[in-house]
Amino acid sequence: MPLTTAILLFDDVEVLDFAGPFEVFSVCGRRHKFEPFTVITVAERARPVIARNGLSINPAHSFADCPALDILVVPGGYGTRREMHSPVMLEWVAAQGRTVQFLLSVCTGALILGAAGLLDGLAATTHHLAYGELRAVAGKTDVRENARIVDNGRVILSSGVSAGIDMALHAVSRILSPEMARETARYMEYEGNWTDRSRA
Repeated sequence: MPLTTAILLFDDVEVLDFAGPFEVFSVCGRRHKFEPFTVITVAERARPVIARNGLSINPAHSFADCPALDILVVPGGYGTRREMHSPVMLEWVAAQGRTVQFLLSVCTGALILGAAGLLDGLAATTHHLAYGELRAVAGKTDVRENARIVDNGRVILSSGVSAGIDMALHAVSRILSPEMARETARYMEYEGNWTDRSRA
């Protein structure tokens, strides 16, 4: 502790996909002066990233200067359809995915993981409109429809958009404790369901 937790950014990333987990990991434990996660943002290049609907974000790190990571969160959004074909993105995500303690995905972030070969032999979920795309890019993956969270142990995936908050709280519950996850949710005034998940 603290665990260095990176939120991956790219153009046309879905805002709540990255902002939800960012909030969960950032505020976790803060009321008790306990900071179990150091949360950073990272993108391929050191320039502003334009998310869905025109939101501009300044990533803290580029791939070139990103520190060693313990947790990587890969969000979704329309930009995944471009990034899943980017050799630079796939090489970086694959390298990180092999070394991090936890690899987390929100929504169509699963397409990037699948294209990087990180879902072979695992179970996965994604946005309900992208099940077919995930099966096409990750043929060796058990795609579980209507599952909000799929927990493979080290690799945890969630379905669309708001499900990323539940997935992050589920990760907090596993890494720290169910009590800490509940405390984080209370602080956020969030009423979700991060205990209902599919076990791989």
